[in-house]
Amino acid sequence: MNTEALYQVYLSCNKVCTDTRKLKKGDIFFALKGDNFNGNTFAASALEQGASYAVIDEEEYSAGEQTILVDNVLHTLQQLARHHRKALNIPILALTGSNGKTTTKELINAVLLRKFRTVATKGNLNNHIGVPLTLLDMDHTTQIGIVEMGANHLQEISKLCDIAEPDYGYITNFGKAHLEGFGGFEGVVRGKSELYQHLMQRNKLVFYNAEDAIQKEKLKAYPRKFGYDTTGHSDVRVSFISADPFVSLKTGQITIDSHLIGKYNFNNITAAITIGKYFDIPDNDIKTAIAQYIPANNRSQIIEKNSNTIILDAYNANPSSMKLALENFTALPYRHKTVILGDMFELGTDTDTEHQHIAEQVASHPSGSVILIGEHFFKTDSEHLKFRTFDELKDYLLQNKLQNRSILIKGSRGMALERVLELL
Repeated sequence: MNTEALYQVYLSCNKVCTDTRKLKKGDIFFALKGDNFNGNTFAASALEQGASYAVIDEEEYSAGEQTILVDNVLHTLQQLARHHRKALNIPILALTGSNGKTTTKELINAVLLRKFRTVATKGNLNNHIGVPLTLLDMDHTTQIGIVEMGANHLQEISKLCDIAEPDYGYITNFGKAHLEGFGGFEGVVRGKSELYQHLMQRNKLVFYNAEDAIQKEKLKAYPRKFGYDTTGHSDVRVSFISADPFVSLKTGQITIDSHLIGKYNFNNITAAITIGKYFDIPDNDIKTAIAQYIPANNRSQIIEKNSNTIILDAYNANPSSMKLALENFTALPYRHKTVILGDMFELGTDTDTEHQHIAEQVASHPSGSVILIGEHFFKTDSEHLKFRTFDELKDYLLQNKLQNRSILIKGSRGMALERVLELL
């Protein structure tokens, strides 16, 4: 079955589904494969549960006329998404970066929703599977699509752009994330800049931070750009007011108060303001959208639990975001501070050095205690309280209750440090 024929089948179905646990009647099931599963084995079950069709790539799992056999299910899903994107012919805004992608995407979506019917990446489904699924979630009622793109190797952003074909793009920043896959910081810059290359080759518009030296250099000769700064020398001026603990800022005559903590969120909010202004969203609507956005999913959440005030920033971590989180926590006017930091992953040959740097940075942490957890932090040369495993930390916290503390919890996703909440 060619892509056009499959597209007609897709249009006759409800939604695309890749997980039979979430399948609804009338869906089209794509039997993707993973490291520990083969979606083909679930095709018959999907049809029994009410799927209209099942797309497979292993003939032995065929289950009659409702089964569509293709060479490669993943490639077929990507080709279908690209075909759908072309058929919809709507503006697509893509964003990537080392830190703040998902928060920025949520803020942009909140602002654009004040005027447009949008579809945005759900959660952080931003990879070679998530991007196609996001596109296929759009329909004829969608006016703007917002697609988050993640990557940990060169050429990944380029491939995602080939699928989504964005008309607009924004890079949050270039940081020390996925150093192992990118081969170092310069590789990160090249990899993320693949979004710029795609847009510039097609004369599309780039949103940018005019005070980011790398972004300015990459875009200095490119005319189709729309930027922000704090000085008034770019298209949009936004001034930082405070982060005590929530970020407040001003643009024009409008003061905006957010529910986001940390000065590091200033650029994330400012990007949403800038993009909103470009699309002619009224200032008061931008203000309302940002003021009403409340972070979730372990991202910079403030939680009051028993006698403790907890900043839970445990969704993910890399050296850049860890450094910023520590600087912000140090500046907050809290008393009796405790920092609980978990290992950072995918740093390759920089792993030991970057963990040592963080251990040294937190050594100067004022008026508080420091707890490090994980194999990498355990190996650092430091006098901090260190635990190799979560179970060891658990035993300690059950015997040494933290009370009347202000606590920062941050670590990579694999550390799952939100589990600490249960111990406080």
